[in-house]
This record gives sequence, structure tokens and C-alpha cells, in this order.
Amino acid sequence: MNRATREPLPEGGLVLALPMPESAPGTPPPPSLRFEQATGRRWTLLQNERPLIQSRSEGDGCCHDLHLRRLPGYRSPLPPLCAATMRAGGDWTHRYARGLEDAAEYGPLRPGRWRLSPRTTFAPGIWSCDLVEDWPDATIELLCGGGWHGVLPLRPLPAPDAPRVKALRKHVREGTLAPVLLWWVSFLDGWLLLDGHDRAAAALAEGTVPACVELVRVPDDADWRATAAEITRSHEERMARLDTRPATPHVARQRQAMERGYADALSTLPYDAAATPMDP
Repeated sequence: MNRATREPLPEGGLVLALPMPESAPGTPPPPSLRFEQATGRRWTLLQNERPLIQSRSEGDGCCHDLHLRRLPGYRSPLPPLCAATMRAGGDWTHRYARGLEDAAEYGPLRPGRWRLSPRTTFAPGIWSCDLVEDWPDATIELLCGGGWHGVLPLRPLPAPDAPRVKALRKHVREGTLAPVLLWWVSFLDGWLLLDGHDRAAAALAEGTVPACVELVRVPDDADWRATAAEITRSHEERMARLDTRPATPHVARQRQAMERGYADALSTLPYDAAATPMDP
């Protein structure tokens, strides 16, 4: 894989911009870990040609049940971490970014922009009632419009007293446990657990939420710049209408609020989550 350019973000995050392969300009091969649309309301998660999740959606209206069958054989795109490496610490976000770049045969990266950033806080229930622990079959009650805002492991979580988990629980107590890697999937409104199943089980067994590095597809430059141009045109039209009104303290406050909202919208636009690709 061609090396991506890196854009550092505040608080330890970064954006990876992966170029289009020179061997296949305009038509890059699909990544190893990818979603494929099946007939009807079905999709499959594949790693290379091995199916990992087969799904079907049932129900009428906006609220559906999503039935999942998860299959064995998932391979993490990151190399294993030893105890010494975890105790040494380091910049996990950059380490995982390099690991994903090097793991073309197992990972989800495709040409475009990807944000990786540390995440330590979640809404209540994400790692408890919305953690899908049933294996191999599970049913998720989707919210209206789709999604359920939970975490979906790609292999069974080990028991709290499993030998590997017991060793990792010591790292939790010492504060040296490496974060897990989550992949945000837009049409699920939730995350796939890509790496760190044992570490997640150890953190949960110790009564804490695992620290995470979150992988999110973000808009390509051309896409977010086009959206920024539309927002700018709309903002300029609203400001022009405001200029026709008499100058009063109320109008001045409106102007300040509109300018602040415009600046906030543009500042986050390149880093907002984009739709997760679904290959035909």
C-alpha cells in the first residue's frame, strides 16, 4: 500500500489520507475487510473472501430488527502486543495508524481520508447493554432510521477468568493497558471491535470502560470543500439579508451568533464522519 499523508489533530488524533493506487487509478481494488450489499435488506462483512458477518433486516416501518450471524476466522489487522510493549506505552494512535497501513491483507483502509483519534468516554450503555456478546447469532433492535449505537465484537469475548484476560487485568489496575481499536460504521450507528477483544474483556472485568482508538471514514477533500462552498453561499445570503435591517444591539447579537455558527461548521466539516462504503 502507498504510504498515506498524515494530518495531526488536537489531543493526539490524526487524519490518514490514502492515495489512489498507481496501478489502478480510479478503480482501486476493494479492501480486505469490507461490507458487501446482498439481495434485499441483507449485507455481509468479508475479510478477503471469508464471510465474517451475515445479516438480514426484518420488520416494517422505520424500526427494524437486525439479525446477525457471526462466523469464525477473523484476523486482526494489528500485530499482537506483548506486556513489555504495553508497559512502555507510546503514541497508540500513530502506532495503530502504521499497523493499519501495513495490514492491507486484513484491514478496512481504502483510498480516501480516515480519522484516528483516542476515545475514552462513551454514552451510558455502550459497553454494557449495547455490547453484542451473544455468539454466533444475535438480534439487534435498531433505532428508528437505523443503527443502535453499540459495539459489535468480531470474535467471542473471552471469560473474565481466562488466563490471557487475567494477565491483562493486571495492566488495567496498573494503568498500562493498550487501547482497543474500534471502527465506526455509519449505517449501524455503532462500532466494530477490530483489535483488542482480550483487552476489552479485561477492562470490563475490572469494572471500567476500555480506552479506545476510533477509526472513522471522513469526507474526501473534494467532498467537504463542495459542502463548504454551499454553506458559505447560504451564509453570505443570510448575512446580506441581515445587512438590510437597521443596526440594533439585537441585530449585532444575531450577526455574532451567525458568524460563530458558520465558523464552527467549517472547522469540523473536514473531520465529520462520512458514510461507510458498502460495495455491490
